[in-house]
Amino acid sequence: MQKQRILIVEDKEKIARVLELELTYEGYETGKAYDGNSGLAKFQEETWDLVLLDVMLPGISGIEVLRRIRTANFATPVILLTAKDSVEDKVSGLDLGANDYVTKPFQIEELLARIRVALRNNQSKTTPGQPQVDDWLKFGDLMLNESTREVIRKNDEIELTPREFDLLAYLMKHPRQVLNREQLLNAVWGYDYYGDTNIVDVYIRYLRNKMDKPYDEPLIHTVRGVGYVIKETK
Repeated sequence: MQKQRILIVEDKEKIARVLELELTYEGYETGKAYDGNSGLAKFQEETWDLVLLDVMLPGISGIEVLRRIRTANFATPVILLTAKDSVEDKVSGLDLGANDYVTKPFQIEELLARIRVALRNNQSKTTPGQPQVDDWLKFGDLMLNESTREVIRKNDEIELTPREFDLLAYLMKHPRQVLNREQLLNAVWGYDYYGDTNIVDVYIRYLRNKMDKPYDEPLIHTVRGVGYVIKETK
């Protein structure tokens, strides 16, 4: 059974380390970030089942990290770690969609119980055969939502035509897999398409102009003589 993954965003390294040890002991896989910017980046780059988010963080605050997570329509459970007297932060966090909060200093047993509840409640929202609540495909810093047809990279919303969207979605469903033009043509345009297969090259160029060229790392790559693949270069 795959371990559930919890992201710890906490600027106090000792607290983050204690949380990491306790959660690992309980059978969770963990990741850590010590400031708001790196926490948000780590959340976007990987798949997480829950986030433990300190409110008072260097860079952008925990409340702002939460706002950006919920703006992107993620349903990932978030538990805030708050100071004892930060009533305003608790209210703001809950209004922005936090699932729960724990006041520092806290008992680890209480936190573990709240984590189990949040994970169980999130799991119950999805029944077999139905799509996940958040419905996002993720690859690196690129996110695509098949339900809302949104595409986001590095917090930028990218406008795609319906055909561009379907082509990108198919590539993201087959990450690191080299796909030839016929595969892409059949999947996106349909088996009854009788046009030129060069249409695939044209739409790949459209996609690159919109979601690769403005950013440091290209994700769509040409495999000469074969086709195309979406993969990291780092």
